[in-house]
Amino acid sequence: MAERISTLSDVTERYDVILCDVWGVLHNGIDAFPAASEVLTAARAAGVSVVLITNSPRRSQDVINQLRMIGVADTAYDKIVTSGDVTRTLIAAGPKKIFFLGPDRDLNLLDDLDVVRVPAEEAEAIVCTGFFDDETQVPEDYHDMLAAFAARQAPLICANPDLVVERGHRIIPCAGAVAAYYEQIGGATRIAGKPHSPIYEASLAAAEAHKGPVDKSRVLAIGDGMPTDVRGALDAGLDLLYISGGIHAAEYTVNGKPDEAILNAWLKRENAAPNYWMQRLA
Repeated sequence: MAERISTLSDVTERYDVILCDVWGVLHNGIDAFPAASEVLTAARAAGVSVVLITNSPRRSQDVINQLRMIGVADTAYDKIVTSGDVTRTLIAAGPKKIFFLGPDRDLNLLDDLDVVRVPAEEAEAIVCTGFFDDETQVPEDYHDMLAAFAARQAPLICANPDLVVERGHRIIPCAGAVAAYYEQIGGATRIAGKPHSPIYEASLAAAEAHKGPVDKSRVLAIGDGMPTDVRGALDAGLDLLYISGGIHAAEYTVNGKPDEAILNAWLKRENAAPNYWMQRLA
């Protein structure tokens, strides 16, 4: 059963490195959670290295710029590793003629890679960072196009494995939902972000570059997403602090507060055993 803690500082001394999720933990896509920045800043002051590990399809510097605009403090972290960063390796190793599915703001994911954007009917692979319009579209809107790709066995390279994300007080679908639908209709996907191992390997390498050799037993992962943050951390053999106030809050919230018994029953059904939990990182 996960131990409920009131503040990160309750367990900081047990760890040398923190791998912290971003969206849902440090901000909700619109507003920053100031207490989360403060407690990570305090952890760094106590000698802990903090690496942000995010399924954002953007490259690291773009996410840093986004965090500053939202109000996440630069002092809250040492390094950041994004799904976009590790996905570039998959794109570079894949077919050269690609169809890009996602908003124009993500196009620099392809910068300096030996690929060419072509229309869907000419493409040998899809690079998906999200939807053309995630406010109105769902994966089924792309059925005919995706079915044609699946029929000719073109891989879908997914730059953001998240199924959904909070945007303010709404839940918005992500590229992971497109990837899941593509698999459902028989297509093959290639994914490097959470919960898959490449992003954890890159994040631990970033921690070692900053701090020196890392003992995995002294690494704490923090996150709110069951299929990504939770599953990825546990599969990587890391201790985990589960943030209950994120995308799954409706599963166990009663009268505006998480019910601990319902939460633990839900975690058991999900076959997940985080070490600790708290409603918001604080």
